[in-house]
Amino acid sequence: MKLFKKGKLALLAGAMAMAVSGAFGSFALAADVTINMAVPDWPPTRIMQDLANKHYKPKSGNNVTISLDFIPWPNYYEKLAASLTSGEEKYQMAVSDSQWLGAFIEGGYYMKLNKFIDADPELQAIFKDLHPNLVASYSTYPHKTDNFYGFPQMPDVLVTYYRSDLFCDAGEQSAFKAKYGYKLACTPAEMSDTDWDQVRDFGEFFRRSSGDSLAGQTLNDDFYGIAYQAGIGYDFNTMQINGFIWQHGANIWDETKAPTGQALGVVNSPTAVKAFEHYLSLLEFMPPVVKTGTMDIFKTDELFREGKVAWNIQWIGFGESAISAETSKVADGTDFAQMPGLRNDDGSITRWSNIGGQPFVLTTWNSDLVTQESVDFVKWWLSSDTQHMFAAAGGQSGLQSVHTTDAYMDYRPWNHAFGPQLNWQKDVWHIPEFFELLVQQQQTFDKAITGQISAQEALDSIAVFQDELLREAGHIE
Repeated sequence: MKLFKKGKLALLAGAMAMAVSGAFGSFALAADVTINMAVPDWPPTRIMQDLANKHYKPKSGNNVTISLDFIPWPNYYEKLAASLTSGEEKYQMAVSDSQWLGAFIEGGYYMKLNKFIDADPELQAIFKDLHPNLVASYSTYPHKTDNFYGFPQMPDVLVTYYRSDLFCDAGEQSAFKAKYGYKLACTPAEMSDTDWDQVRDFGEFFRRSSGDSLAGQTLNDDFYGIAYQAGIGYDFNTMQINGFIWQHGANIWDETKAPTGQALGVVNSPTAVKAFEHYLSLLEFMPPVVKTGTMDIFKTDELFREGKVAWNIQWIGFGESAISAETSKVADGTDFAQMPGLRNDDGSITRWSNIGGQPFVLTTWNSDLVTQESVDFVKWWLSSDTQHMFAAAGGQSGLQSVHTTDAYMDYRPWNHAFGPQLNWQKDVWHIPEFFELLVQQQQTFDKAITGQISAQEALDSIAVFQDELLREAGHIE
């Protein structure tokens, strides 16, 4: 009798299911999906987590959790590399520096995306809308090929942060004009028309000692004119030095020319040496910490926010902390402009710079379901509405249809410099040996920065090391 009742209940349930299916179409249970993502801990990824928590609704109807693992920048590479190579398969996505693409792709950890892009008109439209310099740097491996592995999460460029309250002060304006014979830059447009010769004058002019007057106030500490990256850690001095090298018309080793492209005679060319000497010549106008090998992105950011320097080159990603009264003593007197460069005979400025920012990547061990949900999340992130929300909260968008709009220009005071500076971006190497190249280069640059060797000696040492390593790896014939 119990069996009969169970049978009747089963038949009834089956009939109801067929009726519902016939009336409304077949139903599938929503799946629970967690996407664990390794990310560097800084404002752009914190903003992304907040926007995802508030606004992301998967089109699939699945229950998708975007879980970000925030890792401090100084040891982010080591922690991500340790996870990927351990076999633990902890992360389904990661925010990766572009330099890491080759190492982690060749290691089998980052997923190739071409088949998803080829099958999805929405992704194709996104790639057409992205600035081509971002696609080349964040997506391609080998560099500048049609093999795609990443989507921009946070595009970033170096720009000028400056104390508009000092540069626009009437007394400082008058004193500068009397000493140098030209007007001291004040507005963002004027500052964006600045070359390195003017920066040298800024550095000299704004150097003040404790007890001196600055914009009508008596200083109780030493004050310095300029600052930019010169730290031995990670890629900190390389990011600024590369810009000088490219602006002068020299080059780093070019992986797109492998296996015929050379390091010897290129990395240490006379023009490259001149560019590095130019970089070194401006260090005398910076705080003395520059001679200790610790002038990294965090130190220049701290010095500027503490009111110790008048002018600084920094990534846009740090801009929010510079204009917040909670984190900056100079929030009310700060403005932004394009990074300076070399003035040409026609008055234009060459502004080549090393791109910052990071792409999203997907890991290779994901199931089809997790992969599709990850791609859908990226599509949501790179939609126009989300990108506008991100920019309004302090992030940047690589979509040209977004960062060229009037609304975008109004979101933050640095946004006017972002789009134009994107046109001047190049990237450091993507090959698997990048870390060995970078560590030796950083250490050797630091010896020149701290006065132990000359620019010529530094670049000769770097060129020899790179030639040997790249030949052994088969990148140079």
